[in-house]
Amino acid sequence: MRLAKYLASCGLGSRRSCEILIKSDQIKVNGISINTPAVDIDPSTDDIKYKNLPVRPTELVYYLLNKPIGYTVTRKDNYAKKIVTSLIPESPPVWPVGRLDVGTSGLLIMTNDGRLTQIMTHPKYNKEKEYIIKTNTDLTPEVIAKIQKGTNLEDGLIKPDFFEKTNEQTYKIIIHSGKKRVIRRLMAHYQRKTLFLERIRIEGLELDGLAAGEYRPLTAKEIEGLLDNE
Repeated sequence: MRLAKYLASCGLGSRRSCEILIKSDQIKVNGISINTPAVDIDPSTDDIKYKNLPVRPTELVYYLLNKPIGYTVTRKDNYAKKIVTSLIPESPPVWPVGRLDVGTSGLLIMTNDGRLTQIMTHPKYNKEKEYIIKTNTDLTPEVIAKIQKGTNLEDGLIKPDFFEKTNEQTYKIIIHSGKKRVIRRLMAHYQRKTLFLERIRIEGLELDGLAAGEYRPLTAKEIEGLLDNE
């Protein structure tokens, strides 16, 4: 097994972040410092340590959280008033998959599975996300048509898979992009302020009546569905 894959399975982060960890010269295999990710190990016989502490597989857990407004999406932050990890069990420790800003609510996956984290956040896996948006004033039909066609923002073209008005000043958008604050920036591009933003779906996962601040474990079928195009 590749060293980075093993470290990810032990909950040290995504495979990519574990590769960075290896390059930082903090991993030892059988007492020897390893700084190249292209190393194969045998977990049954090799002694693997991180900062001189043994690294062993941990129980993998998966939560679906309905993130409330006002919570920072991070594992720990001394400056944040409220963080999402305070809403779920402390053990085993988990981290948020992807991002939602403080003012955005809705569906957030929390896990200690580095493999799932990589699959859900890397652009090549093209995971679909659905949001509800409320703006300060209605978008004109012309602007809606422009958004549907695609908009060039400072970091590239944003073309939703679906964008439609659902009510007064309220819209549904389906996108694959994971770019930072992309929906708020898209609305600002057309001189609209986002008053409310909620993520209601990721792939086949929906909130299913979870109140803000509530969570539930993912089922084995749901986990398999998220991993099925690895």
